Amino acid sequence: MTAGAPFDPKIECMDPEARRELQEQRLRDLVDRLLGTDNFQGRKIREAGVTRGTDVTLDEIHLLPTISKQDLWDHYPFGLRIAPEEEIVCVHGSSGTGGRPTLIPYTANDIEIWAEVMARALKGAGATTKSTIHNAYGYGLFTGGLGVHHGGLKLGATVIPMSGGMTERQIRLIEDLKPDILCCTPSYALRLADDLQRTSIEVGIFGAEPWTEEMRQEIQQRLNIRALDIYGLSEVIGPGVACESLDSEGLLNIAEDHFYPETDQGELIFTTLTKTGMPLLRYRTGDIASLHEPAGQRTLKRMSKLKGRKDDMLIIRGVNVFPTEIEAVVLEHASPHYLIVEDRRTTTAQLHVVVESTQDIKAKLGQDLKERLGITCQVLVLEPGKLPRTEVGKAQRLARWTQGQAPIDGLT
Repeated sequence: MTAGAPFDPKIECMDPEARRELQEQRLRDLVDRLLGTDNFQGRKIREAGVTRGTDVTLDEIHLLPTISKQDLWDHYPFGLRIAPEEEIVCVHGSSGTGGRPTLIPYTANDIEIWAEVMARALKGAGATTKSTIHNAYGYGLFTGGLGVHHGGLKLGATVIPMSGGMTERQIRLIEDLKPDILCCTPSYALRLADDLQRTSIEVGIFGAEPWTEEMRQEIQQRLNIRALDIYGLSEVIGPGVACESLDSEGLLNIAEDHFYPETDQGELIFTTLTKTGMPLLRYRTGDIASLHEPAGQRTLKRMSKLKGRKDDMLIIRGVNVFPTEIEAVVLEHASPHYLIVEDRRTTTAQLHVVVESTQDIKAKLGQDLKERLGITCQVLVLEPGKLPRTEVGKAQRLARWTQGQAPIDGLT
């Protein structure tokens, strides 16, 4: 495995001041493009007193209005599109909270940007033109599968478009085709580890759900690979917005020449500097992370692994709790198959933590959770194999119980 060299050194290793000039010019071009429309974003910018792109600078970008997922829902399906309909070549998106869809139109230019940033991510993880990439992210409206696919083709690697599910077939193809790169969710990597013995895989690129350093160690130990994190969301481009490289010290390199990053009270905000289909100015992602300065050969800003999402944060008796904090404690005692149940059947909410292990860990796990979180959790220990396994898509780690039957047998 190579050391994860840059895919495009001229950009990834660019002088930071030169990159900042490029970002500012692209920001001004974006503002001009939005002002040239009568859509929601154009109106908001005009209301903020901006009349042309040269009115804005990177130093003052925080003064511009933000946009949220609610705004995308309010203008469903394509009210924020600025490219002509005939320039749209595909649509991606997600089902959204409560079934409210979020759809994103892509131009050929957007697909090229996506392929470029994903090729950077793959190359940084050690992939080369000689690599075989086993791609077990889902294909379809979800951006994971096709994002990796575009990037792998751009890099010149061999892509196995496996998609999600069909675990028995996944195992067979990994054994027969001997890929060196695995791409899927971290929870599915652990599902594969249940059946895989020694493999040819050297590096895994795992994303689409928050995961902890403790889960990284679990995956690396069980599969004997390097496990790297990747970040993205369909509203910005899909996977490839940021990704760890072999030398990035556990942080994710941000493709900031295309996606300008900010944080506000821990929430990531991205501006899509170069997208043409449905560009977004200061999009609030809802994801919680921190930004860090560059290090190593790449001069790109870096971000931490996600701590969680704003809408996943639980407030239990006045204490803020992220599911990843619970995961970090659980993995010290039990398998990575667990479920957090937020019990709000009464006015006094409580947390149940359901794990697979032996009963003798129950008291110690409860004690450690209380020390870490500052609240008491009800611990339920099940026999191994009793919790559902993730075959397709993201693992369901959190259930909210407001009435009726418990999300899993054994809770009271």
